[in-house]
Amino acid sequence: MRIRLKRFCSVVVLFCLIFISSLVLLPFASADWPMFRADPSHSGGETGNPVITPALLWKYTSGGPIGSSPAVVDGVIYIGSWNDNVYALETANGTKIWNYTTNGGVSDPAVVDGVLYVGALDDNIYALNASTGTKLWNYPKVGWVYSTPAVVNGVVYIGSDFGYVYALNATNGAKLWNHKIGSYDVYSSPAVVNGVVYIGSYEGYVYALNASSGTKIWNYTINRWVFSSPAVVNGVVYIASNGDFYALNATNGAKLWDYYIGGTDVISSPAVANGVVYIGSNIDFYALNATNGAKLWNYPAGGGVDISPAVINGVVYISNYDNITYALNASSGAKLWSYATDSRVYSSPVVVNGTIFLISYNGNIYALSSSTSILSISQYAIYGLAIVVVVAVVAVAFLLKKNRRNLNQTPEKLTTPSKSCSL
Repeated sequence: MRIRLKRFCSVVVLFCLIFISSLVLLPFASADWPMFRADPSHSGGETGNPVITPALLWKYTSGGPIGSSPAVVDGVIYIGSWNDNVYALETANGTKIWNYTTNGGVSDPAVVDGVLYVGALDDNIYALNASTGTKLWNYPKVGWVYSTPAVVNGVVYIGSDFGYVYALNATNGAKLWNHKIGSYDVYSSPAVVNGVVYIGSYEGYVYALNASSGTKIWNYTINRWVFSSPAVVNGVVYIASNGDFYALNATNGAKLWDYYIGGTDVISSPAVANGVVYIGSNIDFYALNATNGAKLWNYPAGGGVDISPAVINGVVYISNYDNITYALNASSGAKLWSYATDSRVYSSPVVVNGTIFLISYNGNIYALSSSTSILSISQYAIYGLAIVVVVAVVAVAFLLKKNRRNLNQTPEKLTTPSKSCSL
């Protein structure tokens, strides 16, 4: 009976340790934001903890203008700058880990499997070690790169100067294919879903290319330049052009609906979450029904919203040219809060682990959180492990004490089985 009791207690202790570990670590586990618009589909939305009452955690000054959007992976924020540098900073405190210098301004980075991929205005596409910043390879002579890479299944997809879309081997940079979609710079960034690459061209077309071969599947004619990047969700391609917003069938490119959002030169890319599409123009910010394009609400955000929004668990984050970032209720459009940076924001906001990262054009990088302090994932893991160790020590001490008590009992008492085991 004593052996069975000990086994039972051991199982209970083990269960408690696993349960406590999950309670400690689960709240801090977070989906990273590894590339532009969060994922290869460019949904712009994630689950996680939204920032409700922002407090400044830290601010880092890079010393040069920044127009690219960051990637956040494993407690590190990666930023490309127009001062020719790529930066890696600790999300916990803004401490610089490394920087890598190119010979031209740098686009938005993508970080996948420990490698950072980025394009630059020195006609190169780079792959860097995400931990050290060491160059792994570069692919040259592609022209200026404004487009942001999407990395899927070991392939880097990116648009470049002279109207080309490239597919490169993510391991060694070898070209797999390229496809010409126009004669000018490609400002749109590719979305990759179910073996298809979706991208817009300056000449006013939306393309669907076979991700393996680069062969054109279809193209849709807008006849107005496309700076926006597509979001592809639930079989629909959402993309903006010069004042109009389109929903296209992802399989054949047929137009499902369109909506006039106003303004000119719309460069904002949409976010899609819970059946709603969020898109900005240089006049207003809109929430549209993703199925039929009906307007749900709009928010007049001052200087217009050409920056792509982020949607986190019922909160929409947008930035405008008046230096203001807004948090809006995703259902109603009601303003929850606003925060002013000291320069215009050309970078899309990114929210990870209950912290929002904002980047102003003058080179300042801001981290705001609902809490006045933030710990890195590794720190949380250490603290969680410490708690588990303490609980384990207490549990072992309890079992040893109980064992000694049983040994000191009389034979008559030992014949009476214990009725319970408590911790």
